[in-house]
Formats: sequence, C-alpha cells, structure tokens
Amino acid sequence: MSGVTARGYGVAAAAVLLLTAGFRFGYPDLVVLGVAAVLAAGTAVVFALWRPTLRVDRHAEPDRVARGDPATMRLTVHNASRFRAASLIATDRCGRRDVPVPLLRLRPGKDTTETYPVPTERRGVVPVGPLQVRRSDPLGLMSLARGYGGTTTVWVHPRIHLVRAVPAGMARSLDGRIDKVPHGTITFDSLREYVVGDELRRVHWRSSAKVGELMVREQLDTSEPTIVVLLDDRREAHPDPESFEVACEAAASIIAAAVREDLPITLHLVTADRTGPYLDVLTEVALGQGDLTPKVRHLRTQRLGDTLVFLTGPGGRGDLGEVGALRGPYPVVIAGLFGDRDAAPITGGNGMIVIEAEDGPEFAGAWDGVRGW
Repeated sequence: MSGVTARGYGVAAAAVLLLTAGFRFGYPDLVVLGVAAVLAAGTAVVFALWRPTLRVDRHAEPDRVARGDPATMRLTVHNASRFRAASLIATDRCGRRDVPVPLLRLRPGKDTTETYPVPTERRGVVPVGPLQVRRSDPLGLMSLARGYGGTTTVWVHPRIHLVRAVPAGMARSLDGRIDKVPHGTITFDSLREYVVGDELRRVHWRSSAKVGELMVREQLDTSEPTIVVLLDDRREAHPDPESFEVACEAAASIIAAAVREDLPITLHLVTADRTGPYLDVLTEVALGQGDLTPKVRHLRTQRLGDTLVFLTGPGGRGDLGEVGALRGPYPVVIAGLFGDRDAAPITGGNGMIVIEAEDGPEFAGAWDGVRGW
C-alpha cells in the first residue's frame, strides 16, 4: 500500500506553480525553486521505492490455547540485503490490533526477534500477519507499505471445565426394555444364522428350536455409551452472545471428559454440520440462522447414540419440549440451559434432565451432581 502524503501533494502543487510562473513571467528564481521541488519529489519516490530484502518467520507458542490462557507470538526478521542496513517502521497485525516491531539499524545478514502476547480473551481464530513494513523519505513526501511473510492463526478454544461423571451404557433386550448397565458389561445384541467356525456355546438353542436351524448370539460391549452433543447455535436462542460462549464451554467440557474416558461422542450444530476436530469446530462456530425441527427429526430417525445432550440459551427454552420428545430413541436426554436464571425453574418432562447454569464451572458442578450416572 503506497500513497503520497499531504506534504507531498503540497510540494507537487508548488513545483507546478513555481515552474509555470517562472517560465511565464521570466523569473529564474521561481524556476530554480520549482526544479528543487521536482528534485525533492523525485528523490522521495526513489527513496520510498527501495525495497529491503527481509525474511520473516513466525511461531505461535502454543497455536491452540484455551480462552484466557497465555499464548505468545515469536517473530524473527532477517535482513537478507547485502549492502544496506534497514531502519524501518514495521507493525505486525494480530487479530484486530497492530503490534509495533522495531527494526532499527538491522544490519545485512542479521536477525532481530520480537515476542508479544496474543489476545486470548475471546474464543475464536486469531489471524496473525503479515508483517507490514512502511518506508518514508526523510521529507515525508511519500510513504510506502509492503507486506512481508505469510500469516498464521492461533486457535482460542473454549474453556474446558473438569467434569468427572460420564453416562452409563444401555442394554436393550428383545422385549424392548432399556436398562443401564455398569461399565465393562457384555450383553446380547442380535441373533444370526450359524456359520462354520462359530463356537457352539454361543448357539441360542431356544431360538434354534423355533426356526428349525442353528442361531448364534451376537454380543456387544455396552460399557461404552455413545454421547450425542447438540449445540444450539441459532441466534434467536442466544439474545446475549455470552450465553452461547458458556454453551460452547459446556460442550468442550463434555467432549474432553468423553475423550479422557475413551468414550465415543459426536458433536452436532443446529444451523449446519461441520467437520474437523471438535474443539476446532467449537472455536470457529458463530451464531446464525437455522431451524431446530429438521435436526430433531434427523436425530430421531438416525438414533445416533443413547445419551443426548442439548445445549441452548434463553431463546431455546420453548424448544425443550420438542427435544424432550426424543426420550424414546435416546434413553437419556439432558438439556443445558444457560443465561436464563431470572426465568422460572424448569422441571424436566418425560424424564428429561434439565441443568440451568450461568457459567461453565456452575454447569460442571451441576453435571457431576446429576443422579443416576
């Protein structure tokens, strides 16, 4: 980005006026002044257009951090010019602010390193770079800015609060009953025809007698409950965006607990489906427009797990009944309601568990206090 300064425009205008008046009315002194102004403008252009050869390396320590935790950007600038030292004005773009980077008398072949903190007060992706180097002539007639080096990003994840409780597994019997089972339980899943090599102790003799051929029991480990987290990212559900930040922290905390216990978990958004590491998805997600009903219909038909966690804000209070109706395909339905403390308390209907909290630590404490894990 380049431009002529106000002083530069003034000098250019003066040069035109002086030369015109000097030649028109025969004043050599005015011509001399006009030529001097032209020479000053030309020198400013040459001075500003000189481009130093710089190499820029940047490294974030770390590049993924929880909201509020420290992160540092280390910036190294190398002067690859052979003959001239560089005395420049440089700024590094970090998020929404500019960070000054002093480059005073950077000799050829030498490096200078600057470190500065990356703002992590808010969840999101913080773009850093490129380095903007501005060069001006001594008279301040012209200023030229160029970008050096690439850009990098720092991922500010939602805060993770320690939750210790995890759902129990579910055993589904042939008569349709659904029971909670302790971790490490092997239970019956289905029957299939006997094939050569199956162990005879797995033959279900009563069913074999009914159908007239050998039937073998298929079993599965119900020690691993499947958790489905549905994050309500509708703008109408969160009149105050801070409640959405708390909902993201709750989702991140549940995901971290599931990963710690090596339990399968999936994350879904109301407005759209996104792929990638779940914490990165929670970092990028923003409030938008969407419809809850199609997402509920999808969850009902697909039956993606046995424990459904719905995280919403004050605007989603009226939708708890619709989500609670999923109590059939999902034996356990939990709703987290954030930022609605002044409203009347909610008692879960149809066996749905409702947790109301103002912040992440309060949600973690209430989650661990749920009876029946």
